[in-house]
Amino acid sequence: MSQPFVAILMGSDTDLPQVEPTLDALAKLKVAYEVKVTSAHLTPELTHGYVKEADKRNCSVFICAAAMAAHLAGAVAASTTKPVIGIPINTSLNGLDSLLSPVQMPGGVPVATVAAGKAGAKNAAYLAAQMMSLADADLAQRLKDDRAANAKAVQEKDAALQARLAQRY
Repeated sequence: MSQPFVAILMGSDTDLPQVEPTLDALAKLKVAYEVKVTSAHLTPELTHGYVKEADKRNCSVFICAAAMAAHLAGAVAASTTKPVIGIPINTSLNGLDSLLSPVQMPGGVPVATVAAGKAGAKNAAYLAAQMMSLADADLAQRLKDDRAANAKAVQEKDAALQARLAQRY
């Protein structure tokens, strides 16, 4: 069986600028991924076929990014029992329209949903990596190391701020 990976599905290629933080974070964490443009409404058979095929190739988590009706994550969740994370794309209504679909899934067909836009895209990658780290101790350590590096960066920024403020007075 092939290496576990994250499948990232976008409703349109225009979603890529908001999804790029997902790709960056997965690459930073050394998590394999692939990206596909597919539509729940315009190419439903292709979407279903891709999900089934990705399942067979050891896909661990699906991340779906879509705007407006944002039904892509729900359509994917209906086709797999693997975890599905929805990224609401920030287009009209500041992403509210994209948020409503994945958070209103019927009981038994869950979609984890993150914030709209780039922050949510980054968090989708981290959530997928955390899910995969349950079976991958090396990935779990990379996540811990990343958290520690983030904490250190905040502490360094505070130290620099405190030094600047001390010079003012």
